[in-house]
Amino acid sequence: QVQLVESGGGLVQAGGSLRLSCAPSGRTFYAMGWFRQAPGKEREFVAAIIWSSTSTYYADSVKGRFTISRDNAKNTVYLQMNSLKPEDTAVYFCAARNGGLDNARAKNYDYWGQGTQVTVSS
Repeated sequence: QVQLVESGGGLVQAGGSLRLSCAPSGRTFYAMGWFRQAPGKEREFVAAIIWSSTSTYYADSVKGRFTISRDNAKNTVYLQMNSLKPEDTAVYFCAARNGGLDNARAKNYDYWGQGTQVTVSS
């Protein structure tokens, strides 16, 4: 059974940084992504990476502040979050998919992590 194990969330002041990690157990995927969901809001796309090409994609709201990357040896994907803002506060989910073209469409992803809380104080 595939599991996506996330870590790295926490509480940080505005302007600070956090790094999230996600390690899918047992296999690699075509692409990995990060989504987030704030209270009372829909889940939204944050970033994605195509595992083989390392092509990356970002939501406009995080472009230039967040960086998605992967470590092939550790089979782990990271989300480095810099210059954090209070509006980045949300539960962040790691997701994995076997194919598809639309990186930002949550329904394209086949597996999901349990989520990790990121809270940015002002």
